[in-house]
Amino acid sequence: MIEEIVEFDKLKTKVLKYIMYKKRTEREIRQKFAETDQDMLEEVIENLKELEYIDDNVYVDKAVKEFMRLKNLSLKELKYKLLAKGLNSSLIQDYMDKNSEELCEYEVESAKNIVLKKSKGGPIDSDTMQELSEYLNKKGYKAEAIKGAIDE
Repeated sequence: MIEEIVEFDKLKTKVLKYIMYKKRTEREIRQKFAETDQDMLEEVIENLKELEYIDDNVYVDKAVKEFMRLKNLSLKELKYKLLAKGLNSSLIQDYMDKNSEELCEYEVESAKNIVLKKSKGGPIDSDTMQELSEYLNKKGYKAEAIKGAIDE
C-alpha cells in the first residue's frame, strides 16, 4: 500500500515537471509516459485534471493565442497544428466557432503580412498577385482573407 502511494507520488511529480516545463495536452502526457503503469497514469491524469493542471480547453485557448502572436497561419493550418497535438477535433471546432470573428480578422491580417513580406512592400503586378493568391490558397487561407489581403 505504501509502495503504491510512493510510486503514485513519483509519477505525479514526473508528470507535473513535464507539464510545468511547457503546457501539454492529455495525449502528449499519455505518449510521454506510455511505458509506465497505465492504471496509475490514469489516476495521475485524473487527479491533475481535477486540480486543473491538465485542461485541453485551456490548452487550445493558450496555443491559439501563442500562434496568433508568433506566426502567420491560416485557420486551416492553425487547426492542423492543434490536431497534431492530439486535441479532439470537436473541442477545436467549438473554440473556433466561439471565436470566429477574432480568428477571421487574424487570418486576414496574417494574409496581409505574407503579402507584404512577399511583395517587399512594393507595388504588385498581376502575375505576382496571381502567385500570391495561389500561395495563400495552398496554405489554406479562405478566399475572403486572400481577397482582403491582396486588395489592400
